[in-house]
Formats: sequence, structure tokens, C-alpha cells
Amino acid sequence: MSRRGWVLFALMSVIWGIPYLMIKVAVDGVSVPVLVFARTAVGAAVLLPLALRGGGLGRLRRHWKPLVAFAALEIIVPWWLLSDAERHLTSSMSGLLIAASPIIAVVVARLSGGGERLSGTRWAGLGVGLAGVAVLAAPELTGGDPWSIVEVLLTATCYAIAPLIAARRLSDVPALPMTAACLTLAALVYTPAAVWTWPRALPSGQVLAALAGLALVCTALAFIVFFALIREVGTSRALVFTYVNPAVAVVAGVALLGEPLTASILVSFALILGGSVLATMGGAPGEQPGDAPEPARTGQV
Repeated sequence: MSRRGWVLFALMSVIWGIPYLMIKVAVDGVSVPVLVFARTAVGAAVLLPLALRGGGLGRLRRHWKPLVAFAALEIIVPWWLLSDAERHLTSSMSGLLIAASPIIAVVVARLSGGGERLSGTRWAGLGVGLAGVAVLAAPELTGGDPWSIVEVLLTATCYAIAPLIAARRLSDVPALPMTAACLTLAALVYTPAAVWTWPRALPSGQVLAALAGLALVCTALAFIVFFALIREVGTSRALVFTYVNPAVAVVAGVALLGEPLTASILVSFALILGGSVLATMGGAPGEQPGDAPEPARTGQV
């Protein structure tokens, strides 16, 4: 991989590893609809001009049904669920649970008839990864906030299904126009709820900084860097950074928010990461031989 590729890879590892931290800060000052609206509206405002300049928006019309489904499963539903869950869960726990997306993607691809035959290694990866999820979620399910755990796992499931839609139904749609359109649609969907729950007083500087970071860095800039990374190293290599994001989420939560670094977090991190690597060996979930999908998102916040 070239030096430029490594730089882009490192940027993506950080950019999509810190949203959990920023969401945790932002939900303490604004409602979930306002948070998601700010992310999507600003992201759309940045990416739409780029999409219009590059062309390709016209090709979206004949794909509007899968495009709406993709937007719902990649942005509209999961960003609400994750933000609501982080009102009660630590950012590091949320980041680790989302790391189960590749494992869920393997299962979904297999059940939908589009996945490769699972080898013994991949079956072992599924088991190891799910064991990691169980280690992490068990305390919350038995004596904490089980609904928040369910919300994050539903988010991970959405992130697992959305790329399959992109690969199977939107593979001939340019990624930048598709992303800009999805963010615009999400912003429109959240506008009424955001207006209804708009804060009466100006949020703190920390909250405003978190919102700005989510919108400008973790949404708009992230997609630009992601597309550049795909062009530089290809889709398969580009997606490897998703295995680094959980570590960034844990380090950020512990170092900047003082979240606990417990033995269960360390064990679950090793199990989920190891399981994800094993479960996805031998091909991307749902990817058929000869396919070269260019997904707009891959299970990131």
C-alpha cells in the first residue's frame, strides 16, 4: 500500500472510531432528533455540491426504492438507535458492540442466499464473535439497561444489511451522489422532530463542538476520505480499517471521558475482533465472485 494509502487508512481508522465519543457528549445537551438532523443536514450541505459538480444524481431516479431502503438502514434508523442508546451506555461499549456488524453481515448474507459457503474457520469466527458480544452485553442484560443493548445490536444489524443492498441493488450507482442523496433524505425525515425538540437555550460549547465534529469530520469529511481510500487501495483493502475503529472508540472513551476499562471489555474486544476477522475470511459478506461493489457505508457511525 502506498504512503498516501496508509495516511488515508489511518485517518479513516480515527474518523470512524471517534463518533461514539462525540455522540456521548452531544446527547447530554440536545435531543436525538436534533443530533441526527445536525449530522445529516450539514453532511448533505457539504456533499451535495460535490455530487452535483461530478454528476450522477440523475442516475438515482430509477433506483429510488433500494436507495430509500439503503438510507433507512444505513442512516435514518441506526443513527437514531445508536444515539438513543448512548444516553445510557458508555461510548466504548457502544463501539465494541457495533464491531459485531461483520459477524451479523455473514449470517444475513448466508440466510439471504447470497453468501459464500461457510468454512469451519468462518463458523468458528461466528461463535467467537458472538461469545464476545455475550461477555460484553451480559451485565447490562441482567442488571443494567437491556433496551440500550438491543438498540445497539439493532444498529449493528442495520449496518450489516445496508451494504448488501448497496452491493446487490445499487452497485452501478456512484457512491458520492448516493451518499449525498441519502443524507439529504435523512435530514428531511428528521426536520419535523428536530424542530419540535429544538433546545430552548444554546447548548454548551462542548456539545456544540461535538455536533460540529460529528457533522463535519465524522460525516462529511469521512465520506470524502473514504472514497479517496477506495480509489487508492480498492474496496477490500479499504474496509480493513473497520477492525481498528473499535480500538479507537475504547481508547477515546477511556482517555477523554474517563470510562472504565474493565476485564470484560478487554476480553470482549479480543473475542469480537478475532471473531470478525475469522468470520469474514475468504471474501466480503454477500460478495459474489466477480462483484466489485463500492458501498457508500460499511457499518460505520
